[in-house]
Amino acid sequence: MSFASLGLSAPLLKAVADQGYDTPSPIQLQAIPAVLAGRDVMAAAQTGTGKTAGFTLPMLECLVGGKPAGANQARALVLTPTRELAAQVGESVATYGRNLKLRSAVVFGGVKINPQMQKLRGGVDVLVATPGRLLDLYQQNAIRFNHLEILVLDEADRMLDMGFINDIRKVMALLPARRQNLMFSATFSDPIRKLAKGIVNDPVEVSVSPGNSTADTVRQWLSPVDKKRKPDLLLELIRQHGWKQVLVFTKTKHGANKLAKFLDDAGVKSAAIHGNKSQGARTKALADFKSGAVEVLVATDIAARGLDIDQLPQVVNFELPNVAEDYVHRIGRTGRAGATGQAVSLVCADEADLLFGIERLTRQTIERQEVEGFEPVHPLPPAGTRVPASKRGGEQKRGARKPKVEHKDGQKPAGSAHARRRARRPRAVAAAG
Repeated sequence: MSFASLGLSAPLLKAVADQGYDTPSPIQLQAIPAVLAGRDVMAAAQTGTGKTAGFTLPMLECLVGGKPAGANQARALVLTPTRELAAQVGESVATYGRNLKLRSAVVFGGVKINPQMQKLRGGVDVLVATPGRLLDLYQQNAIRFNHLEILVLDEADRMLDMGFINDIRKVMALLPARRQNLMFSATFSDPIRKLAKGIVNDPVEVSVSPGNSTADTVRQWLSPVDKKRKPDLLLELIRQHGWKQVLVFTKTKHGANKLAKFLDDAGVKSAAIHGNKSQGARTKALADFKSGAVEVLVATDIAARGLDIDQLPQVVNFELPNVAEDYVHRIGRTGRAGATGQAVSLVCADEADLLFGIERLTRQTIERQEVEGFEPVHPLPPAGTRVPASKRGGEQKRGARKPKVEHKDGQKPAGSAHARRRARRPRAVAAAG
């Protein structure tokens, strides 16, 4: 089946052809007709399956020929969890919409707000935004949603997770009730699905793979190792296998910085990206990684959202994520669009429960390979073992302080004192009707 058979107009078909695509991906085959029919959509598809085009193409088609956006208005709003993903989606909108007379803008935190306010003065057909900066712009009368037609939540599972729910609810309260809602994500856990049902109306649900599954093109294996020896093991694997482009995931910003410095000092050109880095530094690190000037990019889960790297051969979980679904997101960075990739996890005994949670979620047992010279003093329990609660890794100890949430777009977390103070301030503007 061709893109033309899906009902897209000639300008969009030309833009798609210019990008070298001639056959829609499975998610596009299911989602595009549903969106064009005006239905709300919940789509589950792994990263690299073409889900961005799955909502961008029909969204642009729906906007063509409509009434132009008024001053400080947006006709379609795409919400993303991170700056990087916002930039990527904005680029897709510009690429596919190049032959259309539509205006678009991308806004996110971490950069000056005034140029963004100026961009919105004349109104835009498509606004791609992170929630925190969007609310800031609304408070300053820079954006209104009286004529909003389409809402898109990209990476919806993370957008609606606890770190975002307050901001999302604030944004929802500003939007007209009559609108089309599209939710695209790699995974939809049951609690997130329940929250989503409060936003979408009688949605068409589409999926191209079993829930929370991993791509067949990714070879997964793990190496049991003691926690303190993880840096040395990673260095050994990079040297032993001659890896030249490796995306490494850590849990914390401090951990990302520390590991990048360790590798750099060992002669492996490395850079870290996380929420504390400026947008300029993050953009440069990603560009250097793509060009080969940087061999290892160390990232937190949030900073890695939306990273678009073609043919990425290696992903390494230096630490397993606390949320099993994040493992699926992480390794979805490799083995994209039919290419093969490799996902390696360095797992210590304290992470056994996290590992078993991932294996339950993905319904598979990850192959184990001990590396000579790095055999752990504290071995992992056998696969499928139920770890006693008193010995589970990654669980919060009684009375322990919860880790700080790295906010997704440079704004303070919704539950912070800053957010509570801001919430108590009197509203300077009336909500758009």
